[in-house]
Amino acid sequence: MLASLTVPIIAVGSLIGLIILWKLIGLRIIPNNKIGIVEKWWSAKGSLNEQIIALNGEAGYQPEVLRGGIHFRTPFKYKVHICPLVTIPQGQIAYVFARDGKPLEPTQTLGRIIPECNNFQNVREFLINGGQKGPQRGIIREGTYAFNLAQFIVITEDKVHYLPMGTHAEDATINKMAELLRERDGFKPIVIKGSDDKVGIITVHDGPSLNKDDIIAPTVGDNAADAETFHNNFQDPEKFLKAGGLRGRQYQVLVDGTYFINRLFATVELIDKTTIEVGFVGVVVSYIGPKGSDSTGEEYKHGELVEKGFRGVWREPLMPGKYAFNTYAGKIVRIPTTNIILKWISNQSGNHRYDENLKEVSLITKDAFEPSLPLSVVMHIDYKKAPLVIQRFGDVKMLVDQTLDPMVSAYFKNIGQTKTLIQLIHERNEIQAVASNEMKAKFNHYNLELEEVLIGTPSSSANDNKIELILAQLRDRQIALEQVETYSQQQKAAEKQRELNEAEAKAVQQRVLTESDINIQIQGNQGKAEYQRALQEASKIKAIAEAEAAKIRSISEGEAAKIKAIAEAEAEKEARVGIGKAMAIEEQVRAYGGSRYQLVQDIMTRFTAALEKSKIDLVPKTVISMGSEKGGSNVTNAFELLLGLIINDKLDISTEDGREENQQVKNIRESILKSIDKNALNVMSSVDENKDREGLKK
Repeated sequence: MLASLTVPIIAVGSLIGLIILWKLIGLRIIPNNKIGIVEKWWSAKGSLNEQIIALNGEAGYQPEVLRGGIHFRTPFKYKVHICPLVTIPQGQIAYVFARDGKPLEPTQTLGRIIPECNNFQNVREFLINGGQKGPQRGIIREGTYAFNLAQFIVITEDKVHYLPMGTHAEDATINKMAELLRERDGFKPIVIKGSDDKVGIITVHDGPSLNKDDIIAPTVGDNAADAETFHNNFQDPEKFLKAGGLRGRQYQVLVDGTYFINRLFATVELIDKTTIEVGFVGVVVSYIGPKGSDSTGEEYKHGELVEKGFRGVWREPLMPGKYAFNTYAGKIVRIPTTNIILKWISNQSGNHRYDENLKEVSLITKDAFEPSLPLSVVMHIDYKKAPLVIQRFGDVKMLVDQTLDPMVSAYFKNIGQTKTLIQLIHERNEIQAVASNEMKAKFNHYNLELEEVLIGTPSSSANDNKIELILAQLRDRQIALEQVETYSQQQKAAEKQRELNEAEAKAVQQRVLTESDINIQIQGNQGKAEYQRALQEASKIKAIAEAEAAKIRSISEGEAAKIKAIAEAEAEKEARVGIGKAMAIEEQVRAYGGSRYQLVQDIMTRFTAALEKSKIDLVPKTVISMGSEKGGSNVTNAFELLLGLIINDKLDISTEDGREENQQVKNIRESILKSIDKNALNVMSSVDENKDREGLKK
């Protein structure tokens, strides 16, 4: 029984002995993801006084750390604190607080950066090269680090890495520092996106202070060619301070990009970029910079214009675009370069709203009316003169309220005193033109360009209610005039309607006229065709006639002899008959009363035959009436008169001395006239038939 218990007791005793042995010789195994911070219990060199880290072998925390592996540190002299490696995630920043080092100077807020310390992993180099205790200017970027957490407290977004030393004041300081960094979002880099149109305003919390006359720290270390002072947008605090950077809000701004800035060294405020829209210019009023020379000349007494970079109003305005302008270092006054409409009308404003405080101008007319006159003024500001306007008035709203409003109101009040109410209404165009010309000089005096003055219709004010009565009378008068004009136009319209109807009727008949013209042309063509056929027929007939004539000629030569014989017989017969007729005529002559009457009978017979052949009008177309001595209407035919003259001449019958013709002559005259009248009627009838035939041919 005792033998069986002896073996386990020996084994346990051996194990305990080994453990004691390991402890005595100080065997320590450190994993590769951890470090060992060595604390010396005692040393022949004594203890530390004010330091925490023993650089010379004194008792206390040693500067070097133990990395992963097997180490021998006797527990009688050393204590090894096992701590994890510190990992900074991708895209994050870690901050360092040094427990040991030189004190900060009175003007310092953060400890200076020691490049030799290898991102705070070499405690000995940090302290030897003048590292300072307290929060550090240097930051730690992403990665895994073997920090001596007895010397450095590393603050990340998720955790504070440090070796506790049991001091509540230190713990409170570290927690406060971590909370401040979270408020400033200090564990992430500053990212300014171009799409956000933001600008970063930097405020530096370390370095020398500003002068009492400065409100913004000037730009330093922005030249990339100078490697000694180029701080790369505040990402290298040491170079910023070396370049002469001052504590406070900086004039230099951050534009689009990503920046790893120590938020304990500098904070960032994002503001909007300054945008100058099309139709505007930006007049810069700079709060910083040296005093510049005046560029306005001696005659301009309202202030100074300076060049870019100097304190004051810049002579050159900013053109339309986007600018990374630090609004803490100055301001940009937007001045419209398009037309500005100012309305002296209550409850109405132009697009720029500079006229919100304007209202109608109260007038007193020449005839003691008190109308309110609405006005509109169109003007614009030359972009080159925009700085002069700002230097003189501060902004356009003050220009309108303090200068243009009283000037324009006074001008039209003066005009109103020289015009009656009716004149203000009727002569509005003339008053408007004169006002535009006269007020241009006044606007030019204030560096403004006047385009046009527009006058509205005067209206009744609270003190005068009779204006509407006058206007009503004018409206009635105009209505009457318009009615007269309407009636006149209606009359003209009726006349035009009549002309239109006539034109339409003519258009309807035009077809008939056109058809008749075509028929006339057709008939003319047919007549020409008939004429040609007639010519052909005539030629044919002529040829036939010539043939017949030749035939007849041959026949007639045969018949001539025959006819000659017959003629001789007939001549003899006629001779005998003529002798008989002569005897009969002689008896007739004796019966008529003589040879003269017989001659007249023969003459009239032949004359009648001649008239019939010649187709001469027997009765003249023109009849001349002549009154008789007895007042009667005796119409004497010219032919009858001629006949009477012939008869009187041939028969030697005279009517002189008022003697009457004998009964025998009257009988002869009546007989002749009856014969002539009968033949004349035949002739006239023949003439009329000939005329009718000619008309049909035509």
